Amino acid sequence: MIYLNSFLFAGFVSMLGQWILDNTKLTPGHITSIFVVVGSFLDTFSIYDQIIAHVGAGALVPITSFGHSLIHGALEKASEMGVMGLLMGMFDLTASGITAAIVFTFIFALFFRPKN
Repeated sequence: MIYLNSFLFAGFVSMLGQWILDNTKLTPGHITSIFVVVGSFLDTFSIYDQIIAHVGAGALVPITSFGHSLIHGALEKASEMGVMGLLMGMFDLTASGITAAIVFTFIFALFFRPKN
């Protein structure tokens, strides 16, 4: 059942993003930013953690989980270190993903050329 819930949640988030893209004048960048903010807002009130408990890894796949990771790390470090922990903790959980994206983008840019 957890596989079905994961599939349905990730599919719902994707469907919602596609619906917003088709029916509004927002660009993909705007929609991505909205989903990151929604994920961070839900994590601020511990709602996203409850979604992860019920849905499983399907909640960690969409872009909303990036906002969840940013706020989750920031709030965790803020409880330990105060205000400075907000900035430091924000990048603790997301640093590996951001680093991997930069490294793989650089490697792919070396081997592949864009079409004109």
